[in-house]
Amino acid sequence: QVQLVESGGGLVQAGGSLRLSCAASGRTFSRDVMGWFRQAPGKERDFVAAIGWTGSSTYYADSMKGRFTISRDNAKNTVYLQMNSLKPEDTAVYYCAAGRYYSGRNYYSVPGYDYWGQGTQVTVSS
Repeated sequence: QVQLVESGGGLVQAGGSLRLSCAASGRTFSRDVMGWFRQAPGKERDFVAAIGWTGSSTYYADSMKGRFTISRDNAKNTVYLQMNSLKPEDTAVYYCAAGRYYSGRNYYSVPGYDYWGQGTQVTVSS
């Protein structure tokens, strides 16, 4: 059974940091693109960041560039999201996702991924 389990969310003050982890199991994800999305109440699920299977290629939504860093450890089947300089507008449920790689797939969008975690809540207080 394929599972993605996020952890590391919580309550933090504006300007603070959190590190999210996503542990994958049930299959090998080392050749997948891994991504993070977030969804605030009443809003769509938005792209946050993605990382290629080697870890050398990373992609970010504009509002996260310079504040968030995505990384992965294929030996541990785990992907991370380091979030710094957090703002109240970063408050959302954060989801980890895995997508099999093939050319032309849009990894900036929800349909680009095949597996999803249950999400972890991040709340940033002002």
